[in-house]
Amino acid sequence: MTTNDMLRVTDSRTGRSYELPIVDGAIRAIDLRQIKTSDDDFGLLSYDPAFQNTASCRSAITFIDGDKGILRYRGYPIDELASRASFLDVAWLLLRGEIPDKDESAGWVHQISHHTFVHENIKKFIDGFHHDAHPMGILVSTLAGLSTFYPEASNIRDPACREQQVVRLIAKMPTLAAFAYRHARGLPYAYPDDDLSYTGNFLNMMAKMTEPKYEPNPILEHALDVLFILHADHEQNCSTNAMRSVSSSQVDPYSAAAAAAAALYGPLHGGANEQVLKMLREIGSVANVPAYVARARTSTSTRASSTRRWASRWPCSRCCSRSAGCPAGWLTGRRAPPTRSRRSRGRGRSTWARPSATSTARPGRTAKAGRAPDHRRLARAAGQDAVRAGQPALRRVLRR
Repeated sequence: MTTNDMLRVTDSRTGRSYELPIVDGAIRAIDLRQIKTSDDDFGLLSYDPAFQNTASCRSAITFIDGDKGILRYRGYPIDELASRASFLDVAWLLLRGEIPDKDESAGWVHQISHHTFVHENIKKFIDGFHHDAHPMGILVSTLAGLSTFYPEASNIRDPACREQQVVRLIAKMPTLAAFAYRHARGLPYAYPDDDLSYTGNFLNMMAKMTEPKYEPNPILEHALDVLFILHADHEQNCSTNAMRSVSSSQVDPYSAAAAAAAALYGPLHGGANEQVLKMLREIGSVANVPAYVARARTSTSTRASSTRRWASRWPCSRCCSRSAGCPAGWLTGRRAPPTRSRRSRGRGRSTWARPSATSTARPGRTAKAGRAPDHRRLARAAGQDAVRAGQPALRRVLRR
């Protein structure tokens, strides 16, 4: 679409015609205000309570089409990123629009890993919650609490200050989540280990017991990294809109992020992932997987019906054996975990070719409520196929 495209509207009430400019496939709702029946009429309003056909901003960050199983960050296909990049590299890509070169990646990892600790009073705050408090409730509260430890974060007009809060949020989120989990389990808190990767450190804070040095299982470490990449950004979804709406009041980033986490707490948003965990606990062991899948194909229960939908769309055992591009193929044992080989080009950037302009993120696209992206089904199918393959690490997870 170009700025020369126009929509001509004729008001049947008055017979008047209006021309509304079409930009990026959308008209501005404020342009409808000129359509009036009289001079003292407020003007026509658009009504879209569920954001089913409304764009709130123009964005070139993410493109998602759940029906077709398409997810792109900054124009890069998700399978390419999942197989060749780390989560922190993808975070850099989302923030800055380019894949980091070797030096940028190392500096970014160093910056994040040295901001993972939280104030000791945060631990005391968490200790005030009941032992069976939901971890998401704890996470929402501690996220908002960070604003009281970093009062300078309210200086949102300072680019350097904003950058500092971005680093802190990315670095401290796994710590807060792990501390909430440990509190719910009645376990002592495990401090971050800067020598580990981003996801390896998260596993360390979740699972470390009495060992002097925690060594994360490389299969689980990489699986978690891929999962983080798949969930890094999902266009204008519920939590994104919540954070943008709250931050429009110019509140500090921590309070806005707490609002986004509260939206994720809802069963129609992040609750879908919680249902997957419940499903895994319901399965119980590897031996029960075939019977569960067979029951899911014929059952009418909500969770089983959801399982049947992704199972029919993502035959992972067939996909992973044929497609080397599938980000979950390594999980099944059919191919080795990917390595991050980089060949120099220009100033050391990766040789990845950005897709053509026609495949970049479509501006102004909003996510539709209640639609689960197909790449989530891919992740679930990958987990199921890994269980079938009998990976020892995943067996231990199911036994827990």
